[in-house]
Parts: sequence; structure tokens; C-alpha cells
Amino acid sequence: MNVTVLYIDGCPNLEPLLAELDDLLADRAGTVVTSTIVRTEDEARRLGFHGSPTVLVDGRDPFPAPSGPVGLSCRQYPCCSEDGGRVPGFPSRARLAEVLGLTA
Repeated sequence: MNVTVLYIDGCPNLEPLLAELDDLLADRAGTVVTSTIVRTEDEARRLGFHGSPTVLVDGRDPFPAPSGPVGLSCRQYPCCSEDGGRVPGFPSRARLAEVLGLTA
């Protein structure tokens, strides 16, 4: 499995997301996590980038945001609010584990 994290420079949610992925995938041999910076609006359009950070699993966004704008912005994950309150800036541990086929 390949996990790619697309992000913009200065994204405050990048490091916590990468730490969560590292923890979840620590015992999962063969899973590669890469990070790719998106620098321009043209890149964002080409990649279908709906904000930072975007998680791709084997090239697919498991948290699609078809109504969200494509561009250099922060991303919110309304699908992943644990308590129905604040909309998080990256998927919850439980939702990441689910899309990665793991148990949280």
C-alpha cells in the first residue's frame, strides 16, 4: 500500500497527521508513506488537491471533497468529527485506521 500526503508549505496539520500515520503503520511492512508539497494553483488543479493535508491511499482520496474548492488552502474533514463539534484539519485516528484496513 502507498500512502501519499499532499500539503502546502506551513500546514499546521501536516506534522500531527504524519505522526498519526507513523504510529498506525509502525508494524505494517510494505506500506510506504510519502509527502509531496503542492506549490502552485496549477499543481493543485492537476492533482485535484482539495486542501492541506490531503491523504491519498494508493492514489485515491478516501475522504473525497467534491464540493470543496481545488487550490492552495487548508482542508477540513467534516466526515471525521469525533464528537460532532469542531471540524478537524485531518482525519481522526479511527477514520485513518478504517481506510488503511487497520484496527485503531
